Amino acid sequence: MKIKKLGEAIWELEKEGTMKVPALIFGTEPVMERMKKDRTLMQLQNVASLEGIINNAMVMPDGHEGYGFPIGGVAAFDAEEGVVSPGGIGYDINCGVRLLTTGLTYEEAKPKIKALADKLFTNVPSGVGSEGKLRLTHDELDKVATGGTEWAVENGYGWKEDIERTEEYGRMEGADTTKVTPTAKARGKSQLGTLGAGNHFLEIQRVEKVMNESAAKSFGLVKDEIVVMIHCGSRGYGHQICTDNLGSMLNLANRMNLWLPDRELVYAPIKTREAQDYLAGMKCAVNFAFANRQMIMHWVRQSFDEVLGKGASDNMHLVYDVAHNIAKVEEHEVDGKRRKLMVHRKGATRAFPAGRPELPPIYRSVGQPVIIPGSMGTASYVLVGKEKGLELSWGTTCHGSGRTMSRGEAIRTHDPNALVKDLWEKQQIYIRAKDKKVIAEEAPDAYKNVDEVVESVAAAGISEIVARVKPVAVVKG
Repeated sequence: MKIKKLGEAIWELEKEGTMKVPALIFGTEPVMERMKKDRTLMQLQNVASLEGIINNAMVMPDGHEGYGFPIGGVAAFDAEEGVVSPGGIGYDINCGVRLLTTGLTYEEAKPKIKALADKLFTNVPSGVGSEGKLRLTHDELDKVATGGTEWAVENGYGWKEDIERTEEYGRMEGADTTKVTPTAKARGKSQLGTLGAGNHFLEIQRVEKVMNESAAKSFGLVKDEIVVMIHCGSRGYGHQICTDNLGSMLNLANRMNLWLPDRELVYAPIKTREAQDYLAGMKCAVNFAFANRQMIMHWVRQSFDEVLGKGASDNMHLVYDVAHNIAKVEEHEVDGKRRKLMVHRKGATRAFPAGRPELPPIYRSVGQPVIIPGSMGTASYVLVGKEKGLELSWGTTCHGSGRTMSRGEAIRTHDPNALVKDLWEKQQIYIRAKDKKVIAEEAPDAYKNVDEVVESVAAAGISEIVARVKPVAVVKG
């Protein structure tokens, strides 16, 4: 592989072999070097080999080996003549993260942090196969899948302002529930409003430092305030939708004799029935995930009222909700002309600058809030989109810290009881988890240094740091 430095924290993997375009790697030198230790760069080459890819394949600094695309992978294709690849979105469709303010200072909340975390642990179902408080029929689930956040708010799970503070306004047009199998519906109907397991979490956090005062003010972030971060996706519903479409796309690839750089990168030309069926199902999962996070946020607000007294939730405003496993049509400049593209982001976050019409009016003059979760026991960040991101990365930035250690290795390496004790004694971080194995899986050192990851995207100029937040309590499945 031939890699050359293009600029601060920007590298080019030169076009060679089957690659249709070069590839860009975003990251400081230590971050980039770590990507060489697994199949990340090989997978990036495979993405660059896909038919119809435009400009560059890309990987963000939190990139690591994944299914098809590397996690952190980004690619764009023509919206009418290009292709769509489920491996460029992932199994957990619209896994994403949202942040809400509380109006409480750390000192005000400190005596109640443990009680709040315990109440969140009780009120928000979590864990592998966890089931929610609702039991939906298939017809009701279909309404969730087409309505997204709107469905949740209309049914009493939140406020109207939450809708405009969600990417895509919490609902993608074109969701078609007839393209979702009964198996996917059976998995999804009892999981709405659940956190799941793995790296998904609920965190009570403290705004530790503000780096961009004007953007922070626009986002409602104040130093030493308590905020709450929610990270989860479309659960078994989205996973099954991905699974159900891979087979039909592989059959299509065989019939059309499509060359695949990797079977995990199976794709379908956008005009084919297989591509359209997948996109219609994917949008159902996207909307389900938006509704899922919305309902969890409703129960977060409810939990604060129960612990702190009625009315405590009145100041709990959603900052923004971002997706980081999604494909959608966006307009971008290509060779000096505006063009509609199908942008795939897999473990990567949209980060649009000020002025983009997709942004809600409250943020259009500032830029999009970008929420970057760290690992358990480390910082998370709020960023804002920058104009250079549109030029380099289709308005995209990182999505988190990125794993460096497999779950199995993390379990073998760490004693969960010691981790819980250490995090409390050294950092005053309170942990609640349904399964101690998850604590070991999610140990802070199982992930890259989130500070380095975020510094990489800031150095590359594709997004700007607004604030750094630190957990004071973590709830995991």
